[in-house]
Amino acid sequence: MNKSTQATVNELLAGSVGGAAQVLVGQPLDTIKTRAQVAPRGMFKGPMDILSQTLRNEGFFALYKGMASPLLGVAGVNSLLFASYGISKRFLSPYPELSLKETALAGAMAGAANAVLASPVEMFKVRMQGQYGGKDDKRLRAVVSGMWREYGFRQGIMRGYWVTVAREIPAYAGFYGAFEFSKREFKKVYGDNLPVWALLASGSTGGIAYWLACYPLDVIKSRIQLRAMPPVGTPVQYIAHELKTIVAESGWKGLLRGLSPSLIRSVPSAASSSQRLSSREVRLSILSVFLELLKSMTEYLEKVTGV
Repeated sequence: MNKSTQATVNELLAGSVGGAAQVLVGQPLDTIKTRAQVAPRGMFKGPMDILSQTLRNEGFFALYKGMASPLLGVAGVNSLLFASYGISKRFLSPYPELSLKETALAGAMAGAANAVLASPVEMFKVRMQGQYGGKDDKRLRAVVSGMWREYGFRQGIMRGYWVTVAREIPAYAGFYGAFEFSKREFKKVYGDNLPVWALLASGSTGGIAYWLACYPLDVIKSRIQLRAMPPVGTPVQYIAHELKTIVAESGWKGLLRGLSPSLIRSVPSAASSSQRLSSREVRLSILSVFLELLKSMTEYLEKVTGV
């Protein structure tokens, strides 16, 4: 196996491990984010009200609603992302140290490739999270079979693909650009062997940049993927139509609904998916951080909601 093939295999394995951790850590906040984006106007007062109503009406595990889709698919999604990023870097430059502009471009190229798997995985997740515990709620298998039976592959399974592409390009340009910038700044102080916390901080910086670069498009994507009927017209037309609809309903702030839980989620979630976090010692360190985060979150939820 040559070095290039070995590098790609390593990137695929890193994506699988990071993807599973990403889902387990970030799913509750992702559910709050998605419901903030797609819930009927007036249903919730804000993220904390979404949390409170979800726990009160549906129970704690409703925060993990829709997790099966990304948990089954995110290993492939992140593996494709990491592999595409590595291939893009090697395509842009024969040298391992790319400029920050080249790094952002490689991230954008990887994001575009990643959308082919990210779109259906997220579409099924969104449609599960958009159910609120009613008698007509469906299981994932029923959602998948229903979309396939009624709308087929292009308008069913791949609904929202082009808006996912539009989101992923700036998102991963932002993620990898910010991640590399932060990592290089830490290297100036600590050298090449960065401490775990510096890698976590760099991944978190990338995660925040990811959402800031693309968030309005994520809101549009979620709404398009949840609608009962497939979008009509060209991608530019139906994305523009959804944008106008959101602004008409909620003003420009409607394009930022759910941003705060996304930014909070991006810290542990993006840190868990950073490529460099692959050694046994680092994985154990991350696990301890996640356990502390989970403990703190549980205590906070009990205090706030009384549940």
